[in-house]
Amino acid sequence: MNLQSVNFSYPIIITFIAYAFLMLFIGFYFYKKNKNSKDYFIGNASMGPIITALSAGASDMSSWLLMAFPGALYAAGLGQIYIAIGLSMGAFLNWTFIAKRLKIFSQIAKECISIPDFFESRFNDDKHILRSICSVVILVFFTIYISAGLVSGAKLFESVFGLSYIFALSIGFVIIVLYTFLGGYKAVCWTDMIQGLLMMGSLIIIPLVMIFKLGGFGEAFLVINDVKPQAFGLDGGGWLVVVSTLAWGLGYFGQPHILIRFISIKHVKEIPTATFIGISWMVISLFGAAMIGFLGIAYIAKFDLSLSDPERIFIVMSQVLFNPWVAGILLSAILAAIMSTASSQLLVCASCLVQDFYTQILKRRASDKKTTFLSRLGVLIIACAAFLLSLDTQSQILSIVSYAWAGFGASFGSVILFSLFYKNMSKEGAIAGMIGGAISVILYKNFGYSYLEIYEIIPGFLIASLCIIIFSLLFKVQKQSVDNFEKMLKEL
Repeated sequence: MNLQSVNFSYPIIITFIAYAFLMLFIGFYFYKKNKNSKDYFIGNASMGPIITALSAGASDMSSWLLMAFPGALYAAGLGQIYIAIGLSMGAFLNWTFIAKRLKIFSQIAKECISIPDFFESRFNDDKHILRSICSVVILVFFTIYISAGLVSGAKLFESVFGLSYIFALSIGFVIIVLYTFLGGYKAVCWTDMIQGLLMMGSLIIIPLVMIFKLGGFGEAFLVINDVKPQAFGLDGGGWLVVVSTLAWGLGYFGQPHILIRFISIKHVKEIPTATFIGISWMVISLFGAAMIGFLGIAYIAKFDLSLSDPERIFIVMSQVLFNPWVAGILLSAILAAIMSTASSQLLVCASCLVQDFYTQILKRRASDKKTTFLSRLGVLIIACAAFLLSLDTQSQILSIVSYAWAGFGASFGSVILFSLFYKNMSKEGAIAGMIGGAISVILYKNFGYSYLEIYEIIPGFLIASLCIIIFSLLFKVQKQSVDNFEKMLKEL
């Protein structure tokens, strides 16, 4: 039995429409709540720990959690679990060591509503060089990242409703852009919280039912051992592959859509609570996703099903195991994951276009009303660019996400870490690190991977770190930068 597309079902389409309208209602509700750009981009820095934690998790994991990661386990077995281990470690370190320092500095600087704002304030860059480089990196890699979400949406609607890829892509594009366009950061965070709970619920329910249908873990493992014994291997394909998958954790330090959550939380005292909630959500969700992929090997074999695209294993299990109404709710989790990440990334891109290029670099003055309008226009422009990148029907979600993740991890992650822990880091060091990290990832991805076969974030992060150290030693750090750093230390 071939399961490349889910049979058309009115209960599923009704559930999808209801969910989409709920998200759009939230976006419309917050439409008139946004009085200025600070409201639109960081919710006036007033978000509580629960919303912050779940929003960070949902916007972080995206459709990758429900489609690409289970697909990797289904295709290659337990060796892919190192991705989850690396991500969990990276997220924990990010919340533990970065969140508090970044929040404190944003309060000292007072007007930090974006990551380029932070870099400019930290290094007293009145010429806007860092802001310009930062904005270019964000626009390039986020446009790529957003396209991964649109590809996920296209695969979802293509599978569920039997639509053509282009038409399915267009539907997802319209839904994501519309509610982000209307509601801004508050709408994104509130919907992220709902979406995060829906994602985690789906990742708990589906593997539990799979275990029951398979007759328990013992029976499932026997089937897997018969059809794919190599799936139990934990070598991950060699030590280089293991190191590469663990290195995904490095990417956390440089993801703007996650870092902005640390700035937007209401008070630094709420960070420990948010950390516990966020990491708990993440570990449970990653474990559930891994089980769906791994147990999927047994389920597909035992019940004589056919699946040529591993990234659709979550979709197939939702349709096979549950009635159409429940399946519709579970499949909405993918839509939730897509919307939560793409919307957060679109907001960061819009912030770059308006807050960084228009008002800071071009020195154009604009009223709050005009700034908000331009921000929404920025959302539309970036989304259209991502749409064009998503037109390739052969696009693989994991490949797209890993590229963008490495780009941010190498270029921003290294600079964020050094800027919050290295007092004598100079502006020139930050500039060199950001450029070196971004270029290294692009060059290695396109020309070097076939020779070394390690994840591009590793050489990118190392080169960026060396650039930071060398240029910080060559160029004297400004007194204002040292003063800013010491003010942050006093507040810790």
